[in-house]
Amino acid sequence: MRGSALLMLGLLVVQAPLTLAGSGCPDASAVSGYLDDFAALRVSHGFGKDISHADAACACAKLTAALPAVLVPAAFGALPRYEADFLIVVKDAGLAEATTPLAALAHIKAVVPFIELPDIMIAAPTGAGLVATNAAFRGGVKGTPIPVEADAKFVDMLADMVVVIREDLTGQEIGRAKGDVLMGNLLNAAIWLAKALRDAGMELKPGDLLSLGGFKGAAPTRAGTRITLRYLGLPGDPAVSVQFY
Repeated sequence: MRGSALLMLGLLVVQAPLTLAGSGCPDASAVSGYLDDFAALRVSHGFGKDISHADAACACAKLTAALPAVLVPAAFGALPRYEADFLIVVKDAGLAEATTPLAALAHIKAVVPFIELPDIMIAAPTGAGLVATNAAFRGGVKGTPIPVEADAKFVDMLADMVVVIREDLTGQEIGRAKGDVLMGNLLNAAIWLAKALRDAGMELKPGDLLSLGGFKGAAPTRAGTRITLRYLGLPGDPAVSVQFY
């Protein structure tokens, strides 16, 4: 079982209607120039200080259509992978004192479907080598948080759920696993990780995110694919997706 503590970076994309375009809407070369700066982490001149609101809305629409190729390219790392994962949102540091899955729920605010995007960038990695590199974490895609109900029914639901991995464009099922593949219940994984962090001198804080480990082995990314995880048995059978360009 592998777990890791994560620093998550959020991305906000605002979709603007194309109908607001004006005669000065930035052309493809201007958008491409901005994206080059975006990908290279350079300070950009943007689209000029005098751009009108209408043309700004048009630029935003063009930009949001092109951003995915910069945000989630298939080659986002040296050895890029995707992995069916799961997050918890910590409620308080008492999680490290829990001794049962039911007791753990009192210290967890929410659970979150999650696709981890690790980069296994070291040659011939060992277990200790992965730990040293924060389990090769590079990024990830979060689904909608699911509020926790601190009762036995929720404990059983997490153990009995089935995580299905599918490639959307072909409809092919890539794999599936039950929630109990992580130490019998992923809440046991949460307890283990919380204790390990405490023993390392790191006390959990409200709002911290913990990655509990992969339900299946990490798989190589491939351009032109869209991967969806669906968590059957959780409320609403939630899903989270990532598309690689």
